[in-house]
Amino acid sequence: MAFAAKITFVVKQESINQQIITFEPNSTSHCFLLYFCALITAMDLIRKYFDTLSAEQLRQFEALQPLYTDWNSKINLISRKDMEQFYAHHVLHSLAIAKYVKFVAGTKILDVGTGGGFPGIPLAIMFPEASFHLVDSIGKKIMVVKEVASALGLNNVETSHQRAETINGQYDFVVSRAVTNLPDFVGWTAKRYHGRSRNLKPNGILYLKGGEVQSELALLPKRYISNVMPLNAWFDEPYFETKLLLHLY
Repeated sequence: MAFAAKITFVVKQESINQQIITFEPNSTSHCFLLYFCALITAMDLIRKYFDTLSAEQLRQFEALQPLYTDWNSKINLISRKDMEQFYAHHVLHSLAIAKYVKFVAGTKILDVGTGGGFPGIPLAIMFPEASFHLVDSIGKKIMVVKEVASALGLNNVETSHQRAETINGQYDFVVSRAVTNLPDFVGWTAKRYHGRSRNLKPNGILYLKGGEVQSELALLPKRYISNVMPLNAWFDEPYFETKLLLHLY
């Protein structure tokens, strides 16, 4: 493989100090250059839809992919194909909830079946004055979530290794990314949120799901009000064409 001569350029962002980065013409630096450029492009995707992020939030979002890449090499959290689209498929997908509701200070959110920390970790970065309880039944996954939250300095995140049915306490919202069929999820979590709403949206369940949902909604008790929001109303990437956010209350 042929390499160009030495490359030197200046990087200047809100999230990091100005740096002069030089790449020598060898295979290692070529790979790092590709990775670095991909990371900058991915962060542009976040800025595209959320243009008022603080320097600290930008730093935290920027740190996500290196952290998950490292952990994914030890524990299979995210498929290799999805890691190539990490910011769109996981971070931006999680942040669809932030497009729907802006959690006010003091809001308590329960993330059930968080897996590797989605949607809870991106939302905790977005709303540092809200508190998040991330729960999963698989111990090694919740261990990674705890380490990621610590590495990012997220003091508003609590983690628990337990099943949804065993959770106590009440929250303003329950969030999740399609961990099971909707009627089962509602059965597990309906008593985990209270009715004293403090946000502009009523307290309830915020459920990220793809594909056809009307048949599952039809199985829910008639008392539920449901809002179905297509994510392509907020994000124009093709991945979001079939993705939905369900608000049940």
